[in-house]
Amino acid sequence: MRLYLDASVLVALVSADPFTARAEARLGAGTHVLVVSDFAAAEVASAIARRVRMREMIETEARNAFALFDALVLRVAERVVTDPSDVRAAEAALRRLDLPLRTPDALNIAIAQRVDATLLTFDMKMAEAAQALGLEVVAG
Repeated sequence: MRLYLDASVLVALVSADPFTARAEARLGAGTHVLVVSDFAAAEVASAIARRVRMREMIETEARNAFALFDALVLRVAERVVTDPSDVRAAEAALRRLDLPLRTPDALNIAIAQRVDATLLTFDMKMAEAAQALGLEVVAG
């Protein structure tokens, strides 16, 4: 199974997070092809930087999280690049008006659909929207 990891999962894998144990258990439960997009990587960087600004993490911990992320992606993940078609698909999903989607979630869903991957997320609203859009989801 190809699993697209969103930022909620990736942040949990590389930092102390309420979802860390669940992320590790979910990914240790089988052999999967892990997929990480450049967009999700940017979201991880943003989340870690925010923790530093909020004084929830010190800079050394953030640098360690970045190094762990880079090593994780290099060792076990397929890195995919966001395509202009992903942005158009995200816009179409947002224009439906019946889904509680934010732009980052819509973009991650579009990327996962394009690369034919199952979405792994801890964000239940995103999971519900992804399912409504026809994407297979493994909710953490």
